[in-house]
Amino acid sequence: MPPPVLRIDLASTVPAYRQIVDGVRALLVAGAFAPGDQLPTVRDLAVDLGLHHNTVAEAYRMLAGEGWLDLGRRRGATVLSRVSPSHDPEAAARYGRRLREVVAEARAAGVRLKNLRSELKTLIEGLEG
Repeated sequence: MPPPVLRIDLASTVPAYRQIVDGVRALLVAGAFAPGDQLPTVRDLAVDLGLHHNTVAEAYRMLAGEGWLDLGRRRGATVLSRVSPSHDPEAAARYGRRLREVVAEARAAGVRLKNLRSELKTLIEGLEG
């Protein structure tokens, strides 16, 4: 299986470190990395993405703060086993609002409902599988 691919849009209004955090988190949730796996070093990922190493380091620190990674000097970033937090109704409502905003943005950009439905179904099936 080919290694997971992380893409950064340098023209985006979303900062590069945030794109890295969101992209790596999505890969982790999808099971692209198992606990104990090593992620690329900060310097290697920075070179691959054409970014400054501090940008990647900030993203890795944020993911470590969320409990996804263990950052060790000279060892790189290791994926941790992460227990899902208990159900939080406030978090569910907050993410429900964000999801509705994303769907509204997609619809405003001309994305068809059938495409959104298909993408959401694929995402959910990936999380359940």
